[in-house]
Amino acid sequence: MNAFNSGDEGFTPSPRSSAGDTASLRPPVRGAWFDPIFEYLCLSAATLLLASLGGLVISLAIGGWPALSHFGWSFFTSTTWNPVTDVYGAAGAIAGTLITSFVALALALPVAIGIAVYLVEFCPRAIARPIAIAVELLAGIPSIVYGMWGLFIFAPLFAEYVQMPLMMNAAPGSLAEKLFAGIPNGANILSASIILSIMILPYMAAVLRELLMTVPPQVREAAYGLGCTPFEVVTSVIVPYIKRGMIGVVMLGLGRALGETMAVTFVIGNAHGFPDSIFASGATLASTIANEFTEATGDLHTSALIALGLVLFIITFTVLALARLLLSSQKY
Repeated sequence: MNAFNSGDEGFTPSPRSSAGDTASLRPPVRGAWFDPIFEYLCLSAATLLLASLGGLVISLAIGGWPALSHFGWSFFTSTTWNPVTDVYGAAGAIAGTLITSFVALALALPVAIGIAVYLVEFCPRAIARPIAIAVELLAGIPSIVYGMWGLFIFAPLFAEYVQMPLMMNAAPGSLAEKLFAGIPNGANILSASIILSIMILPYMAAVLRELLMTVPPQVREAAYGLGCTPFEVVTSVIVPYIKRGMIGVVMLGLGRALGETMAVTFVIGNAHGFPDSIFASGATLASTIANEFTEATGDLHTSALIALGLVLFIITFTVLALARLLLSSQKY
């Protein structure tokens, strides 16, 4: 259509010209001036996070380099940790960290799944919400409270009613005797793993409950309509539906267990050798740092503790990277 129409009226704007003029006269969107500033603020926050992470890694690497360069690979393969002679090896602490974390995860995951499934599938609505709130409140208890409870209440009871009977009833020279060997004081690898499992259980149960609630009701109803039992609905329908989220829950619990400090320090026994039984004393990377950092007077001792922090960071980062890899390999 022409922008000019001939006739007595002379100039007549076309509909397109009127729309353009209206758009040009439209007032700017309120608050649009803040959009670039908001974008820069978000970019600054992301950059600050990455810079902090990079600074942390660089600081740990610089602080731990004297010990790493002095001991070499023996720092990762030796279990000797002697501040008197300035000889340090992280193998015992690394083994203790991995053992307690994976045992805690193995103990907590089935219970967390059971709690989440009961709250979503079977629990009456009148009490489901209060129980769910109680589970979430357990996640807010400080770790040192768990550690003190483990040291003063759990460990003595565990030693009296679990550790001592198993040790006394083990046949001399048998595999059970080697498996249950240790000092019957309740402070050992298994006790620390149980305390860790109690600590990560509320996190995992709460997140699993939220995942189960994302399953559409139609999916459950269709499965029940086909004649599936509740067990079949959970294992064959619901769990496959949330399998990506469950991988995240597992890694969340594992990452929480790897970095726990005070609760483990109270009940693990703090020995730097390889644990040769489930009742043997042990140590973790975090508990060793917490126990000795304030007492480290020598430069090599301080550097060895910082190197332990670097090793713990690498282990945690590897776990998170594996989680992302597993999530990317899964399909909806």
